[in-house]
Amino acid sequence: MESRNQLSMILDQNKLTGPNYSDWLRNLKIVLASEKISYTLDKAPPKEALVNATPDELEKLEKWSDHNLQARFYMLTSMSNELQRRHATVKELMTTRMRDGDSVHEHGVKMIGLIEMLLSLDLVIPHELSTDIILLSLPSSFDNFVVNFNMNKLEATLEEQVNMLANYEATMKKEKSIFLVGSSSGSKKGPKKKGKKRSAPMKKIKPNKKPRPTKPN
Repeated sequence: MESRNQLSMILDQNKLTGPNYSDWLRNLKIVLASEKISYTLDKAPPKEALVNATPDELEKLEKWSDHNLQARFYMLTSMSNELQRRHATVKELMTTRMRDGDSVHEHGVKMIGLIEMLLSLDLVIPHELSTDIILLSLPSSFDNFVVNFNMNKLEATLEEQVNMLANYEATMKKEKSIFLVGSSSGSKKGPKKKGKKRSAPMKKIKPNKKPRPTKPN
């Protein structure tokens, strides 16, 4: 335990700042090798365990997950504070997803805020990539907008893109509202009740008059 702590001091004294990446990576591999977990940098993770996985397969997957988490801990703690903020912001930007029912305008403003935060941390994301990241974060209900945006190769600032999305969202809600109103009004109209035919009034039957007897000649 003591030797591992001493080796980790190499990373503490030589934190990753950007330009020193090669030196930092070499020191990182030394520390991870001492922990016997350096394989997590080079080897692909094992496939997720199936329902009928054997105990050995489950143990192998759990072991790799623990070692990978430990390696990531060394990597993050050996970064400068600025790079740690960059990493956290990039992760949030790439994993943020809009849920159906949320406001697309609020979601877009949040995404633009994360992109601008990275800019303040000296990490510039190209405009085209920023546009794609926002489009990929949308739910399937915006698929038609995404297809139309890409097919027509529309050019817009991020703010204009968000406004276009907000207008599209408003149109969808309006069409849905009209559809619901039409459906509800149609369902209220029940089948017309057929009126009962009035039977013709019965004619009074007059009794037959008995013929008067004729007088004999």
